Amino acid sequence: MKIVFTCGGTGGHINPAIAVAKLCQERIPGCEILFIGAEDGMENKLVPREGFPLETLKISNFQRKLTPAGVWHNVTTLFHMAGSMQKAKKILREFSPDVIVGTGGYASYPALKMGAKLKIPTAVHEANAVPGLTTRMVAKDVDRIMVSFEDSKAYYDHPERITVTGMPVRGEFLYTDKKEARKALGLDEKPLVVSAWGSLGAREMNKKIAAFMVREAQEDLFCHVHATGSFGWRWMPDLVKELGLDLSQHPQIDMREYIYNMPQLMAAADLVICRAGAATISEVCASGTPCIMVPSPNVTNDHQEKNARVLERHGAAVVIRESDCDGESLYETVKELLGDREKLRQMGAAAANMAVVDSAEQIYSVIRQLAD
Repeated sequence: MKIVFTCGGTGGHINPAIAVAKLCQERIPGCEILFIGAEDGMENKLVPREGFPLETLKISNFQRKLTPAGVWHNVTTLFHMAGSMQKAKKILREFSPDVIVGTGGYASYPALKMGAKLKIPTAVHEANAVPGLTTRMVAKDVDRIMVSFEDSKAYYDHPERITVTGMPVRGEFLYTDKKEARKALGLDEKPLVVSAWGSLGAREMNKKIAAFMVREAQEDLFCHVHATGSFGWRWMPDLVKELGLDLSQHPQIDMREYIYNMPQLMAAADLVICRAGAATISEVCASGTPCIMVPSPNVTNDHQEKNARVLERHGAAVVIRESDCDGESLYETVKELLGDREKLRQMGAAAANMAVVDSAEQIYSVIRQLAD
C-alpha cells in the first residue's frame, strides 16, 4: 500500500501524521509512505528526522486584512497555489498513492484537492473543535473527515462522512502513573501546578505568570513548574527579579525554558495552566489532568477559545480569557481550585472521559477502509 500524508506549519499538524505513519509501517508489510508539506515549514525538520521522504510545495497563507499589502500578499498566495497544484499533481501521479491523508495547515490543501480530482481516496483530520480554513475548503471533496471531538460533528454538512477519531498523542500521556510520577520527581504531599504557553511562549501571559509567582511566594501553598518558552526565557527571569522575587530562595517555584518531560509532569500535576491548542487539549484529556485554559486571542477564527469551551461544557476545564485575568486573579483561581479536591477529581475524570485513547488506531482504520 502507498500512503501520502500531507500537512505543515506546526507540530500540532505534523506529529499526529508521523504517529499514524509509523503505525501504518508496523501494520502493513511493504507500506510506502510519502509526506507532502511546505518549503519553509517545520515539517522540513520533523519529517526527515523520522526517516520519511518529504516533497515540498511553495505555500503561503491568506491575510484577512484588506490593506494594499494584504491584497498583494493574497494575490501572491493565489499565484503560489496554482503552481503548487500542478506540482502536487505531478507528485501524486508519480507516487500513485492508494490513500491521501491531510492533517492540517495550508500545505495540505493542494494534495487533498488534487487527489480528490484524480479520484484518489482522500481524508482530512481536523484537530480543532471547529473546521479551519483548509478543512472548509476541501470538505465537499474528500471522502472522509476525521474530527477530534464528538461536538464537532455539528459544524459539517455531511455527517455520514464524519468519523470521531480524536487526536493521536504520545503513549506516555495515557499511561504514566500519577504516584510513580510524583515519586520520580521527588514531590511530597504539596500540590503541583504546571504552566506553559507553548514552545515560544506568550509575552503577555508570561508577564502575568511573573506576578503570579510573586503572589505564590508569599504563601507557599504549592509547587509550581513554569516553562517560559524560548522567547520568554530571554527576558522573564530578569522581570521576576525586577518584581523583587529571588527564585533561589523559593525552590518550590521552578522556572525553566522548556518542559521536556511533560507527560511525567502532567501526570504528577494537580492542575495545569495552559493555552487551548488542539495538541495541548489532547494531552490534557489523555492524562486526565484538571486545567485552567487561557485561550490565545491571536489565532485565526478564535479557534482556541472554541476548543476550550468544549472542555468547559464537559466540566473538564475552567476557561479564562486573557483580557480577563492578571497574576492576582489567576492565583486566586488556582488557590480556590486546589482547595476543592472533589472538584479537581471531577474535572480530571471529565477530561479523561473525553480522550480517545486509540486515536492513531482509529485513523489507521479509516485509511484501511478507504484503501479497500
